[in-house]
Amino acid sequence: MVITKEIEYRADNVLLKGFCAYPDKGAHLSAIIIAPTWAGRDSFACDKAMLLAKRGYLAFALDLYGDGKVGQSKDENASLMNNLLEDKYALMTRLRAAFSVVRKMHRVDKSNIAAIGYCLGGRCVLDMARANMELNAVISFHGLLQSNITKEQNIESKVLVLHGNNDPMVTPEHVYNFQQEMESRKADWQLHTFGNTYHAFTNPKANDIEFGTVYNKVSDQRSWKLAINFLKENFTRGY
Repeated sequence: MVITKEIEYRADNVLLKGFCAYPDKGAHLSAIIIAPTWAGRDSFACDKAMLLAKRGYLAFALDLYGDGKVGQSKDENASLMNNLLEDKYALMTRLRAAFSVVRKMHRVDKSNIAAIGYCLGGRCVLDMARANMELNAVISFHGLLQSNITKEQNIESKVLVLHGNNDPMVTPEHVYNFQQEMESRKADWQLHTFGNTYHAFTNPKANDIEFGTVYNKVSDQRSWKLAINFLKENFTRGY
């Protein structure tokens, strides 16, 4: 049985509402923070939390925009995302707040915390690794690879990027620059590229070829298997 609850927390004076899911049995659970797409903490992110809880993890879908805000259109999503990306302090403060609230949960094994993210959330979890939050691993699904974080120290988290070759939001230059960054910061990193695969390839509702967002069932399944294996490799708990 999986228990779910909404958890309120704060970053500065912004009220945030995360979604937490975990198995009803067991303690010292490995935890996975889920950073959502540009839409915010929607049902897609919460469904992923449920899936991970069924595998024995405590999963926490974080709130990017405050008060559980979810965009209702592409234009609104873009506005919400761009406003947040323009304020690096606000973004990192909210990511750190999510990490802190998970780490303080009494059910969580503090030595086993990871983060996964989708689209904008992929950028978020990579930035968490770039900032050297104490995460065993981060996994980016069709995530944005560019960042305004400039640091030189080694990246300690293990990094897995799952990328669609036809993703118009991530250019070959972005991929190259990301690879160079990971090498220069001596990260333990992997980047898997799926052919004939567009942005948002894990989302069954993505069907806008002109916008470059198309669901790909095969790439979705393959990327999920890679992610689960990566978590098993870097965790001592979960199944």
